[in-house]
Amino acid sequence: MSLKLVRGTRDIYEKENDHFRKIINLFKNVSERYGYKEISTPIIEYSEVFEKTLGESSDVVSKEMYKFQDRSGNNLTLRPEGTAGIARAFISGKMKNQLPIRFLYYGPMFRYERPQKGRFRQFNQIGVELLGISDYQADVEVIALGYHILKDLGLNDKISLLINSLGDLESREKYKKELISYLNNYKNELSDESLIRLDKNPLRILDSKNKNDIKILENAPNFLNYLNDNSKFFFDKTCKGLENLDIPFTIETNLVRGFDYYCHTAFEFVTNELGAQNAIIAGGRYDGLISSMGGDDTPGIGWAGGLERLGLLIP
Repeated sequence: MSLKLVRGTRDIYEKENDHFRKIINLFKNVSERYGYKEISTPIIEYSEVFEKTLGESSDVVSKEMYKFQDRSGNNLTLRPEGTAGIARAFISGKMKNQLPIRFLYYGPMFRYERPQKGRFRQFNQIGVELLGISDYQADVEVIALGYHILKDLGLNDKISLLINSLGDLESREKYKKELISYLNNYKNELSDESLIRLDKNPLRILDSKNKNDIKILENAPNFLNYLNDNSKFFFDKTCKGLENLDIPFTIETNLVRGFDYYCHTAFEFVTNELGAQNAIIAGGRYDGLISSMGGDDTPGIGWAGGLERLGLLIP
């Protein structure tokens, strides 16, 4: 019997490790200049950390998490992303009196999905989280940090920034009703995956890669038309802040986040050089996350970037 790698994993040798280390060191240096401090959370967490926060309707929870029971019968999960674990650490560490807090992190994540170029079942991410600031200036800061890192990596000619507003809860509920009403007219034409999302999380349909779904969505209601005054103000100020910093961006009204805890700003730095897996850095605001986990109401915003995809872009 020949020993094989588990599908979706790989060995990383000296040359590529050196390459990754240079990216991580630059990421840490720039983030630390912005005032971010390193945090490391466990690779394994109780499954409820992710099930409660990511939402049962998210692809990660419904299809992609590596879940298992230990010998004591505890339900554990290999972390699929970094934000929920950091929120848990914030609550467990009783850090509410230290706000605002700026975290940076990096390390392996795990998702059971079809391996593709730059996407593995064990993969590595870099990321930042800013907790405790509800003002739009936090959104501008976090996006500017991502832009600064990509620029220092020499990628500013290879990437572009997409941004959207998911509004507050009132705006989202209003838009969901209009979107569901529109999509109900196309039930016979939507993909099977979108039909499931129509009941559980209709906003995720906006992110569909199915060609027929995309065609249907061309005439769907525009999210930005359903923002209330507070959400419009927040988004306008965020965009103005980016303009003041000379950070170019494009408003993409179909840009959504896959997890249930996001609100207001959603953004992605994307490239045209990696095929379908084009997101290099993705993030957004998640004001309801920590309170949903049993902590105090604490606003937050952050992003994560795939180290493997960054490595493919940088010589």
